[in-house]
This record gives sequence, structure tokens and C-alpha cells, in this order.
Amino acid sequence: MKTRLTERFGLKAPIVSAPMAMAAGGRLAGAVSDAGGLGFIGGGYCDADWIAAQFGEAGNRPVGCGFITWALDEADPGVFDSVLARGPAAVFLSFGEAAPYVERARTAGVPSFVQVQDLTGARAARDAGADVIVAQGTEAGGHGATRGTMTLVPEVVDAVARDALVLAAGGIADGRGLAAALMLGADGVLVGTRFWAAEEALVAEGFHKAAVEASGDATRRSSLPDIARGLDWPAPFTIRTLRNAWVRDWEKVPGGPASAEARHAYAEAVAKGDADGAPAIAGEAVGLIQDVRPAAEIVETMMQEARVALGRW
Repeated sequence: MKTRLTERFGLKAPIVSAPMAMAAGGRLAGAVSDAGGLGFIGGGYCDADWIAAQFGEAGNRPVGCGFITWALDEADPGVFDSVLARGPAAVFLSFGEAAPYVERARTAGVPSFVQVQDLTGARAARDAGADVIVAQGTEAGGHGATRGTMTLVPEVVDAVARDALVLAAGGIADGRGLAAALMLGADGVLVGTRFWAAEEALVAEGFHKAAVEASGDATRRSSLPDIARGLDWPAPFTIRTLRNAWVRDWEKVPGGPASAEARHAYAEAVAKGDADGAPAIAGEAVGLIQDVRPAAEIVETMMQEARVALGRW
């Protein structure tokens, strides 16, 4: 299956795994790249030691590294430079002003992916010189905004595809989603939740189990997990998780879980993989996921399903 993405990055599949903070490690990124897609390490909040360890897990396989851009603004500048010095397949920037980092990546000869949630962001990413622009719909797990994937993707394609590649993101977990994204004009897809539910992902068994048992109806966007972690995420970004008992209880409390006691209990639940004491961070695509599988199988199955869906028309 050839697209501009596969030709630009030498891939067999137009599938990119999302740089999910602390969940997408080197094993997952490497497995996706081995299977013919492009894997990203989730550098997230810029822990230099963790990032270095995950590049070690990936070995010599071609993988990229993603960052939460506003956290990168507050981090030691050496974190970004050390990643560029590794010669990654690409860097991935989300949730902040990407232009300065796109320029530094270009100077280092490293392609840049910039994730956006609206048309204004897409135009800004194009003007900054991003190589790949990821149009992320609200269906996505983790942080995002309010536009839906189905309308955002073609609007971004119409606006920027002459100057940059475009990926669709948000709610894509099988070959039907891949085929739909290609029909909308995207050059490929960014997949988060389906790879979050891969054997190689750094996700506790309890969270995997809760997600496999859930439907897409069971997710919710809020700021509650960020409050519990003491993270000051900027507007308009909220985080999509499963809506478990913890979420239902805390959404009734003004100010949310801001006390030291509440934060400690949340951290303990995360460490134990307690899906009742902390919500699994997953998107609406959980309703399409029936099992936890190796990443290579996920890539292969998505490609087979997409060929069938495209061939039908």
C-alpha cells in the first residue's frame, strides 16, 4: 500500500504509532517499525533518563520520539538536542508552539510531525515548515480538543496537503478506519489506543482489562486526571479516559482531586494498575478492541482489513 507517507519514510504500511507519554516505550515503537509502520517513543514530559532508556530498548530500529510541546518549553533544552543527536526517524510535537522546535529539527536534518486539533493549528504548522501534520479528532484517547475526525481531516487536507503530508488521528483502531482516512485524503493514520492495547505497551494489566471490556460509550473528556497529577494543562486541552467510578465521584466535587491525599491515592492506583482507583487513558476506539495483541499483528491486521474495505469499493 503506497502513499506519500510510505514513500517519504520508506514504510510498508501507512500506520504510525502515537507517542503516548510513558506508555509508548522503545519496545512498542521498535515493534511497529519492524512491522512496516513507524513507531514513536512517548517522550511526553521530557524525562531525559527515561527517554534514553527507551531508545536503548528500541535498539537500532528506526523510531521517532514525541514531546508535549508546552512541557518541552519548560524542560532543559538539552533534552530535545540529545534526541536530535540520536538521528531519530522523526520528532513529534503536540500541544504548544511548535515552530522553534521544527526549525531546530530541520537544522539537524530530522523530519518533524506536528499534531493539531483545528484548522488554525494546521495552518500554523504548515507555516512553521512541519513535514507531517497530524489532524487529531476529539475521539482520540489522552489529550485533545473538540473537533471530530471525520470533518477535521479533509479540511486540513484541503488547507495544507500541498505543503505537508497529513495523517488522520482519533478513533482509528482497525483497517476500516485506515481505509476511511485514506478516502478522506490523508496520507496515513496515527494510531494511539489500539497500540496502547498492544503487548509491548507500558500499560498495567488492570488498565488493559478495563479497556478491553469497555465500549466507546464509556469514555469521557475532563481535566480530572491532570488535577490529580498536579499538571497544569493549558486550555482547550482535556484528557479522554474511561469514565469509571473514580471519575463519576470526582466530577461531582468542585475543584476535583486537588488535595495531597487525593493525589497520593491516584498515584498509588496508577502504580498498582487499579482501574477503579484511576481511569485508564484511552479513546473511543476501545469499543473496537477485543484483545491485547503484539504490535506486529495489529499492523498486519489493519492492513488486511483496509485492503478488503478499499477493494469493496
